[in-house]
Amino acid sequence: MYPESTASTFECASELGYDGVELMVGIDQVSADLDQVDALSQYHEIAVTSVHAPCLLVTPNVWGTDPWGKLDRSGQAARRFGARVIVVHPPFRWQRDYSSGFEAGIARLNADERNRAADVLYTVENMYPWRTPAGRFLAYAPDWDPTLRSYDHLTLDLSHASTGRMDSIDYVRVWGRRLAHIHLTDGSGTFKDEHLLPGEGDQRSFEVVREAVAHGFNGDVVLEVNSRRFGSRSDRQDALGRCLEQTRDAVAEGMASRTGARAMSGSK
Repeated sequence: MYPESTASTFECASELGYDGVELMVGIDQVSADLDQVDALSQYHEIAVTSVHAPCLLVTPNVWGTDPWGKLDRSGQAARRFGARVIVVHPPFRWQRDYSSGFEAGIARLNADERNRAADVLYTVENMYPWRTPAGRFLAYAPDWDPTLRSYDHLTLDLSHASTGRMDSIDYVRVWGRRLAHIHLTDGSGTFKDEHLLPGEGDQRSFEVVREAVAHGFNGDVVLEVNSRRFGSRSDRQDALGRCLEQTRDAVAEGMASRTGARAMSGSK
């Protein structure tokens, strides 16, 4: 819920009736302190349902500097909170040792008995090429688009898809059961990673949710938006409340389509 703090996010999510929150580790100091996060979760009676590993450009020293150490600690956090999903960005190209073993390393983490026993999935998120006046800069390795890589579980971020000039519905259809998690947002196709409210950009956000759910998606749909433009907290909460209603409607429509398809299949 950028630019709000971790504590404000728990409070707002609880007041609006969200089912849970995704912990963005490193967005502030509280988010990296699991005891404080646990206290917030219990106080507001709202679960941490996913953990975003601190692998952003702005979190190089959060939970240490070793990228594999960060992912291991993310697993510890997910198991502690009962979260099912860990969101991971592909490595930066200059992280050569990390990127060279990234695909095998993600597979190894998903095969770890501790994670299997807790039903924790390490998912790799789609990113985008950076666009500069000099042209495209491929900042991620082995690739910004995880489609053709060997990862079993993927996170779809609609703003990243827009920045990469991709179509999120195409991702849903091509990824199939590899789609494990959705960051619901939007973008207008600019070079910025905008994280607009769903429905404000070019990604047909709620249609993406309906399409995914209709075809068997059972993961979490997480609202990940930039709410800086709202002049007051009440305006911000009004917008986030509307997004929650629209998302639940889209999920319900997707479930109805899935049920209808099954009924028709059974009647043949």
